[in-house]
Amino acid sequence: MTSVTNSTGSFFNRSLAQMADLRAGIERTRSQIATGRRLERGSDDPAAAAQLRSVARRETLIGVESDNAARLGQDLGAAANEVQAVTAVLQRARELAVQAASAPLGADGRRAIAFELEQLGQELFARANATTATGEPLFAGLASGQAFTRDALGNVTYAGTPTSGAVPLAPGTAIERGLPGNEVFQFDLNGTPSSAFAVLGGLAAALQGGAPDPVAAANAAIEGIDTALDTASRATTILGTRMSWVDQVQQQQGERRVALAERRSRVGDTDIADAIARLQQTMTALEASQAAFARVSSLTLFNALR
Repeated sequence: MTSVTNSTGSFFNRSLAQMADLRAGIERTRSQIATGRRLERGSDDPAAAAQLRSVARRETLIGVESDNAARLGQDLGAAANEVQAVTAVLQRARELAVQAASAPLGADGRRAIAFELEQLGQELFARANATTATGEPLFAGLASGQAFTRDALGNVTYAGTPTSGAVPLAPGTAIERGLPGNEVFQFDLNGTPSSAFAVLGGLAAALQGGAPDPVAAANAAIEGIDTALDTASRATTILGTRMSWVDQVQQQQGERRVALAERRSRVGDTDIADAIARLQQTMTALEASQAAFARVSSLTLFNALR
């Protein structure tokens, strides 16, 4: 009698434990289907959880690099727009210089050209001190203040750093954030340091009576303006090349994001079709266990021994 009772008790305990495990499996599978996540906690699959943490770290890094690329692209685009405007200013200044060098002008005509050159010089100075959308100087390199300053005599001086610094966009890839102003507005003219500001300011002063031969001064200024245009053209090429590079990096970042998302899905997402099939199988097994348990539970000791 004791043996039968013990066997029956062991059967009941095993059956109850088995049904509890099946119910837990059903709830776990339902949760996986509802949330779309295969893992509820790292202990469910430590190896998969480690892979998901690695993917998350890489996704965070790509997010930072993508933000860097977006800001860098904006800054380079803003710098390119300013250099394009500078080129237009210099082209107009060259037209005025050619006019002053070739046309017989009286004092009033020279003063009119000098006045417009002064206005162009003001615009040039403003363009040189342009800022990004967040207020950072475009052409000051690593400096935070104005790229160029002007003293009481009108002399313009570069106040930035000689380099702009590089922005990390991907493992092993960093791109210069722009061009320092000394590479955009300054140059050597016949072996002498000069700048677009000095050329325009000097011509304006010459046409206002600061030179004994305004025509000769205008001819000399044309060479300086041409050098300034060449310098701006090189700057445009460099900025355009860097913008193209940023575009390529952004495309690669997008591809890396897709690859990581696919890996995260393979490792951590629920296979809905498989989960539904497992859910149905587990529910069928639970129903069968419940039915068997009910049949055995209804037996009396007399019926079991009869």
